[in-house]
Amino acid sequence: MTKPAAPADATTSTHTPARHLTDRRCGLPPEPSTAHPVTSPTRPDAGCPDTGHSDTLLSSPHAGRPGAFPADPTRRPYNSPAAAATRPASSPRHPTSGRQLTELLAELPIRPELPLMVHAALSGTGLSPTRVRDALLGVLGPRGTLVVPAFTPENSDGSRAHRALVAHLSAAEAEEFRASMPPFEPDATPCPSMGALAECVRTTPGAVRSDHPQTSLAAIGPRAGELLGGHDPRCHLGERSPLARLYAADAQVLLLRVGFEVCSAFHLAEYRMNPRPPQRLYRCVVGDKGNWITYEDLTLDDGDFAEAGARLPDELLVRRRWAGKAVTLFGMRAAVDDVRDQLSRYRLRNDVK
Repeated sequence: MTKPAAPADATTSTHTPARHLTDRRCGLPPEPSTAHPVTSPTRPDAGCPDTGHSDTLLSSPHAGRPGAFPADPTRRPYNSPAAAATRPASSPRHPTSGRQLTELLAELPIRPELPLMVHAALSGTGLSPTRVRDALLGVLGPRGTLVVPAFTPENSDGSRAHRALVAHLSAAEAEEFRASMPPFEPDATPCPSMGALAECVRTTPGAVRSDHPQTSLAAIGPRAGELLGGHDPRCHLGERSPLARLYAADAQVLLLRVGFEVCSAFHLAEYRMNPRPPQRLYRCVVGDKGNWITYEDLTLDDGDFAEAGARLPDELLVRRRWAGKAVTLFGMRAAVDDVRDQLSRYRLRNDVK
């Protein structure tokens, strides 16, 4: 196994560039211990790596059998004429919802010069993820960078997502499945549990994805490589992850029809708690099929994120509604700092499950 990259200083601009989706590499870690069922109808784009979401672009026809993840076709840069000619057109079937989204995004104080991290639930909106992606890129403009979580809890035998895949198998079949589990590949491994928008962004020509085998992020835009490069495979969402760089870049976070319980940015607050949560062992497949390794990282727990978000001062948040559900925009720095202080006050040293 390749030795992990040395930790990067999250406050500097010298980062190992993240690879575009045409460059392939293997590697993968697993999930935190507290999580949510794979088919949870209310938790798209959840913050904890060990989660599952019902609002998926694909539930992966390959899921549940060994060799689950086929390589994606060669992609052209998103803005190239050739890519534009083959890119699916935005769906014309729900003009009212689409117009409302465009008006909503124009009204929100989204700053195009800052990265925008988005968690979204699109079920019930009538809009395709392609159309929502394009609306977000439209409001960001050429300077903006769109970021989404692209977690892959399926590639960890400790995650609920993985246990769901083997639940119907005998012990021998489950062991065979483990032995043939494919490693994570940034340009090929889907993120079916993270929602339709995340999978859409991940598969967009020219998109960049970070290297962490379980808690990767995907992005489109001029700062994608800078923000997502050098993701330490033994640091899920801490100082050696893109979250620290997004914090340093004063990123904004948009919760589009989802709540704070899915806010991945709050995991950075966990790494900055005093006292820090304990560490735990994670297992994952890296390099080759069935090559399971074990490593240590922070014990992550998103079980109180909704409560922490509810305690955020109103002046930090811009609230709206779209398609019957809440929409919240906020600056990542102020929110993470506030949640860090909250968790440090009311989480006991031994209460992280």
